[in-house]
Amino acid sequence: MDILLALVPMFAWGSIGLISGRIGGDANQQTLGMTIGAGVLSVIIFILMRPVIMLPVIVVGLLSGLLWSVGQNQQFHAMKFLGVSVGLPISTGLQLIVNTIAGAVFFREWKTNKDFVLGLTALGMLISGAYLTVRRDQSDDRPVTDGLPAFGKGLRAVVISTAGYCAYTIMINAAGLDPLAIIFPQSIGMLAGAGFFAFKKTKVDSFVWKNTVSGLLWGLGNICMLLTMQQIGLAVSFSLSQMGIIISTIGGIFILKEAKTKKEIRFVIFGCLLIIAGGVLLGYMKA
Repeated sequence: MDILLALVPMFAWGSIGLISGRIGGDANQQTLGMTIGAGVLSVIIFILMRPVIMLPVIVVGLLSGLLWSVGQNQQFHAMKFLGVSVGLPISTGLQLIVNTIAGAVFFREWKTNKDFVLGLTALGMLISGAYLTVRRDQSDDRPVTDGLPAFGKGLRAVVISTAGYCAYTIMINAAGLDPLAIIFPQSIGMLAGAGFFAFKKTKVDSFVWKNTVSGLLWGLGNICMLLTMQQIGLAVSFSLSQMGIIISTIGGIFILKEAKTKKEIRFVIFGCLLIIAGGVLLGYMKA
């Protein structure tokens, strides 16, 4: 049951880039709209569950929300520069490396030699799959220099995004607090961070309100990941949640019509199969 719950973020988060890409708006509008949607869901959860909120919960929640807003804002920038089918796989690969190593080494979630062998094999599959989804067809006649300035900006955005995202998940896992209690103060930190990025730069219009849909999806995925993180650990729960790269990558090609050659599409398909295999192996470890 924990594994099934851990797969919810895969579908929820994997759809966010596609939905935001279809809705439109700039990165700040998308972040603000997404934050509002996530905030609405957190209020509903708070009213229904009535968790106990103490000072440590408030501090961790606010800080993790601020860190998340940095990660999400920069990921939207990365998708603008690189496209959904390129930006998200690179971002996912980096996050998988940091969070899986943190879970295995700092939180000692891998205890035996078998755990390390299977875990590192699964991680290798996930990273190799993420690499293949962004591999370029060298025989393509597009000039190699095309898009290099945008790629540099996109890569920088991905690195900053990874730092924000990983700090947010590692902090919550280290605190060991009630996930349902953290969600509400976390949403306040998220809104404060999104407001900072949008201040005097973003017009609150239909793009913002429409992007609240992606916030509801993100909030659902976040709740499920925080709950399963305590049961199956950061290394496995986060890695399973990032399998949504399959949805975002294939959707970026076929729904958002991002240009790919036939060879690149084959790379994407094989890469997605590797990601699925890595996720299944991680699930087997905990089963």
